[in-house]
Amino acid sequence: LACVFGMLAGSVAGIVTAWLHVKLGILQLLASILVMVALYSVNLRIMGAPNLPLLGETTVFSSLVTDGNGYWMRCLIIGVVILLAKLLLDWFYSTETGLSMRATGSNLRMAQAQGINTSWMTIIGMAVSNGLIALAGALFVQTQGGADISIGIGTIVIGLAAVIIGETIIPAKRIWLITFAVIVGAVLYKLFIQVALSSDTLRSIGFGPQDLNLITALLVVLALVLPKAKTKFLSRRVRA
Repeated sequence: LACVFGMLAGSVAGIVTAWLHVKLGILQLLASILVMVALYSVNLRIMGAPNLPLLGETTVFSSLVTDGNGYWMRCLIIGVVILLAKLLLDWFYSTETGLSMRATGSNLRMAQAQGINTSWMTIIGMAVSNGLIALAGALFVQTQGGADISIGIGTIVIGLAAVIIGETIIPAKRIWLITFAVIVGAVLYKLFIQVALSSDTLRSIGFGPQDLNLITALLVVLALVLPKAKTKFLSRRVRA
């Protein structure tokens, strides 16, 4: 129930963000920042403190996880959730509403010219995306054994890097491949971070766990540069 209501709360936050932009004309980025700042106080009020331990509490993993299978069982459960979310998104984006939403995201003016209610599509898209984000947050805190008020800071950078890495490695136009590329990008991003933090080479030049944000920023820069470098390389090959 906590996961379900958390997901619904995230959808409401997405709807409010979209409403500020669509109905009140507030810039997209500013609307998201305003809602995020407001939700900081909402989270504090709900949690009652900056930190909320969940050790000993019943979670979605409690009935299946034991002392012997704790690590891989959590990975399996989260993997099943990710797979279900991917399949549902693949199905949704193949419907008329989903295609209208994709058209709105690709070319707003073209979508409006085709008679699509782009304001409504924006609201639905924000509700779906923020609902999935909230579900991910609910599962994450239950995996970690506690919630912290600042636990989501910097997550948007991870999401951006995951999408760019996935699209660079698996360029595709089919929706099932696009969603698969995002999942692959997210896994590879976390793998790169883990390798970077445990690398003896990086430690030898002074990097350590305290440099996680710096390493993250460098990886995001690399992810942003890769598509352009790949395009230049392919164009040179074609000319050659």
